[in-house]
Amino acid sequence: MTISQEKPSVLILGGTGFVGRHLVHYLITNQLASHIRVADKMLPQTAYLSKQHEQSFKQIEFKQANLVNPTSIASCFQRDDGSEFDYVFNFAAECKYSQVNEVYQDRILNLSVNCAKEAAKRNIKVYIMLSTAEVYDSDQVASKESSKIKPWTTIAKYKHRAEEQLKQIEGLNLIIIRPAITYGPGANTGLTPRLIIGRVYKYLNEEMTLLWSKDLKLNTVHVTDVARACWHLALWYKPADHKEAPIFNLADKQDTDQETINTHLRAIFGIETGYHGSVVSTFAKMNLNSVLDDINEKHLQPWADILKDNNVQNSPLSPYLDPELLYNNAISVNGASIEEQTGFKYTVPYLTQENLQQIMDEFKELELWP
Repeated sequence: MTISQEKPSVLILGGTGFVGRHLVHYLITNQLASHIRVADKMLPQTAYLSKQHEQSFKQIEFKQANLVNPTSIASCFQRDDGSEFDYVFNFAAECKYSQVNEVYQDRILNLSVNCAKEAAKRNIKVYIMLSTAEVYDSDQVASKESSKIKPWTTIAKYKHRAEEQLKQIEGLNLIIIRPAITYGPGANTGLTPRLIIGRVYKYLNEEMTLLWSKDLKLNTVHVTDVARACWHLALWYKPADHKEAPIFNLADKQDTDQETINTHLRAIFGIETGYHGSVVSTFAKMNLNSVLDDINEKHLQPWADILKDNNVQNSPLSPYLDPELLYNNAISVNGASIEEQTGFKYTVPYLTQENLQQIMDEFKELELWP
């Protein structure tokens, strides 16, 4: 596909995934790139793309690839005319929690390092790595880019190892972004399980009671702003200006906590919500696996019944809660540095009921939501 030869050419690794599809759509809609190639192991046809995103993907080049294998990676970078891509975005990584370490070693660390080495070898102008704000200490204080690193999920541990190794690669024009909980249409994780569980409690006609307190920080950023920030930073970056790789947090102005989310769940589903408090929550923490089994058992069957009652088949959506995400860990992130240093502006500064409704509406359109 060709829009204009003067515009940058773009390679998006892991581009069929949640952030990648939104970046593709943003670039196509605004005609920002001369050529877009997406490389991913997941085919667009099996990725539950929205109708809008399907249309955007018809205008790009797709290449199915194993992004851990160096030979396969090299073929993703190789262009017919021998030129190099201007910008490379790496969104590819294992994103399921509670996998064995070997999976993360391969699909986060090895994948990240191998892709970055190829980019450095080809002297790519800008290489943007998607990391996570879970690398910071999980207290309630808003982490800046220079704040204490203390990853509290296994994914974050391997993401941070990847960050450190990429910083050492000579000739890599690297930018690292660390988003808060990323939400928006197409998200299977993040806030979506809470929406699903809200729907379950509407069906059960019971109060939805959460662990920990209402002010546990769960800071957010809309996927549109993550995609926009990636492009903004690619245009902003000048290698000569940076001895060290710039790192930017992404978080909206909401300072989202559990109660922010619950307020919207009450309005959307007409349910009551509450909190177990510290005594029950601490007991749950000490017996997390058995507590979690009970919680998931309570949610999974009603969700299956709701889907069946509404003739929804083969939905990838699940209320399953992972143990790594149920500890008393805050995601508290200061996302202002990117604004102050680069002039970026968030277009979705607040978490609204409408934003959450859009997630459900898109899934309904795809016949994945009851």
